[in-house]
Amino acid sequence: MEELKEKIDLSTVAEISIGYSCKVKASLRPKVSSSRQAYQVLLDFWESDRIALVEDFQLMLLNRANRILGICTVSSGGTSGTVLDPKIVFATALKANSSSIIVAHNHPSGNLWPSKQDKRLTKRLVEIGKALDLPILDHVIVTPEGYYSFADEEGL
Repeated sequence: MEELKEKIDLSTVAEISIGYSCKVKASLRPKVSSSRQAYQVLLDFWESDRIALVEDFQLMLLNRANRILGICTVSSGGTSGTVLDPKIVFATALKANSSSIIVAHNHPSGNLWPSKQDKRLTKRLVEIGKALDLPILDHVIVTPEGYYSFADEEGL
């Protein structure tokens, strides 16, 4: 076994803290029980000057009663796509003590149909969510004129 000869300077080690602060009582948080309700909340949240310009990826974090803890933008891209890191999705949800997640992204083109990449990403997020006991309830594609729900159309 190797002997430790050098002392570690703990002032060079990053301190990590986990916290979540919500100023809204649980009973006052909006409840989501359908893809239509999720779409309406997401559409209201989306920056109107960006929805038809660039692709953004949002998380809707929910508690056990499907009340919204918060919505967070986790990725922004160009006109035809955005790169999403699943670690950021689940780190954000875990930090907020979320019980489930609805993920969403917009298609600036207005096309509601998911691409092959959208389908692959959804499948991967659902698998990771199952492993973490943090289910993805839906993946919603948002446009100003309508939405596509993976839960409704493909049965997540």
